Amino acid sequence: MTEQHETPQTGVSKALQKDIPQATVARLATYLRVLAVLADDAVAIVSSEELAVAAGVGSAKLRKDLSFLGPNGVRGVGYDVIKLRDRIEDVLGLSEGHRVVLVGAGNLGRALVGYGGFRRRGFAMVGLFDNDPAVIGTQVCGLVVRDVAELTGAVAALEPTIAVLTVPDKAAQGVCDLLVDAGVQCVLSFSALALNAPDTVEVRRVDLAVEMQLLSFERARSAESAAEEAMSAAAAGDVSVVSTPIRRVATIQTGRPAAGTETTSKGAVVQP
Repeated sequence: MTEQHETPQTGVSKALQKDIPQATVARLATYLRVLAVLADDAVAIVSSEELAVAAGVGSAKLRKDLSFLGPNGVRGVGYDVIKLRDRIEDVLGLSEGHRVVLVGAGNLGRALVGYGGFRRRGFAMVGLFDNDPAVIGTQVCGLVVRDVAELTGAVAALEPTIAVLTVPDKAAQGVCDLLVDAGVQCVLSFSALALNAPDTVEVRRVDLAVEMQLLSFERARSAESAAEEAMSAAAAGDVSVVSTPIRRVATIQTGRPAAGTETTSKGAVVQP
């Protein structure tokens, strides 16, 4: 193993956080999810190789990512699961937890409020809002749906650190403006539209259709790669190629499918 000797860590400097690349931050969130599972299973120590495999990355990339956090492991032993989890939570700003309000109590909004994984990861839903008279006043997982007209005053009282928008596209910008005016600095939007906000406000957009399009692309690329491999093998005289409407399937001359010619699908998915 190539872990470094551990040294005490006391907080995270702003400079350190600024220096971490965005791609590394995304992978840190993945490592944190894996470490949380290991902690729940009472696993005390994990090697870089084991953590890398569980996270779906190369061990060299994992070690480089964790190097941004400073020394965290012990050479020849591995990483202390709890300490590394706490360290990543600190870097990601999760140590103090987050208070979340959600605007849009439709099917998606209700599903998000009901997802217990948010609270386990430090995100507590504290407010739920909508403008539908038929929905206002109803309860979702213990939260009473409040009128969006109360949003500005409620933000001052609830002091949320994050707002989630699951409203129709045509309403998203108006609600975002209300949240910004109320002082919310982090907004997660499920609208397909890009939202305008001051530079001091961080807006993240989740478009599920785009994510599925990316999956479609990865599937098509994998199929094309498999077809090219089959053609190369056929040119070498090892296999024959049969064309189908979906993909080309290489078969050994005995008629059985050739090993390694089945298509696979790879890609990123959204984790709430």
